[in-house]
Order: sequence, then structure tokens, then C-alpha cells
Amino acid sequence: MFADDQVLTRVAAAFADPTVEAVYGDLQYVGRDHPDRVIRHWATAPFSPARLKHGWMPPHPTLYVRRSVYDRLGGFDTRYRIAADCDFMLRLFTQPGLRAVHMHAVLVKMRVGGVSNRSLGPILRKSWEDLRALRENRVGGIGALMLKNVGKLGQFWVR
Repeated sequence: MFADDQVLTRVAAAFADPTVEAVYGDLQYVGRDHPDRVIRHWATAPFSPARLKHGWMPPHPTLYVRRSVYDRLGGFDTRYRIAADCDFMLRLFTQPGLRAVHMHAVLVKMRVGGVSNRSLGPILRKSWEDLRALRENRVGGIGALMLKNVGKLGQFWVR
């Protein structure tokens, strides 16, 4: 769900600049039955290519991308059953000269319990697919995957 009723207005304002190709912001994971209870806060940072090798990635539900980018890069690769978003974002953020706007604000509140973190099986499958996407997009390997996963731990304490 959108964090407030002005999210799309702010995103549209960022896209008023025709050179902007992507916009993203922060995400809060909230209780399934209690959307006012924040369980995890995913604070993003401005994009830099070097961050990708350290496991950086914006939260997919907050990412808005121009249609022309999808036309150029293609959509989600459905060979990835869980990590198609990761693969797409790696393809996006490895584009030379990409102009992405970081909004330092919570754009989305998402209920916990998604497919990728429901139990150990999907977590392992997602990790395997993330590793494959990192390698196929020439961003990194096991080190980047480990940093990506370890980096999430702080999101449970930092609000």
C-alpha cells in the first residue's frame, strides 16, 4: 500500500524531468494483520554503480521506471521464479548513464509474508536465483550475495 496519498504526486514530479529514467524510495514491512506495526524499515540510498557490488538494491515495490526503459531492456525474465525483480533491477542499474532519483521517504508499506521469505525453501531458492542474476549481469558473486543478505539485518532495528 502507498505510505500516504501524495506518493504518486511526488513520483510524477520527479519524472517531470525528461532525463529521469527511474525513481525509488524507502519501504516499510508491516504486520500482516497490523499495518501500523513496522517490522522492518528498508532505507535506501542514492544509487552509485559501486554499491551494486556490495549488495545494494532498492526495494522493488518502490521502483518506478519509464516505459522506454522497459522497451530498451525488456521486462522481467520469468526464468527467475522468485528473483525476476532482482535480475531486472541489476539490468537497469548497470546501464551506463542511468539517471535514477532517490526519494528519501517511505513510499510503500508492504505486509510481511511474501513468497520469497515465507519459509526456508523459498529463501534458499531466492538466494540461488539472486546469485545467478548477480553473475549473469556481471555484478558480482557469492560475496555480493552475502553482503546483500547481511545488509538486511540492520533493517530490523533501524527505524
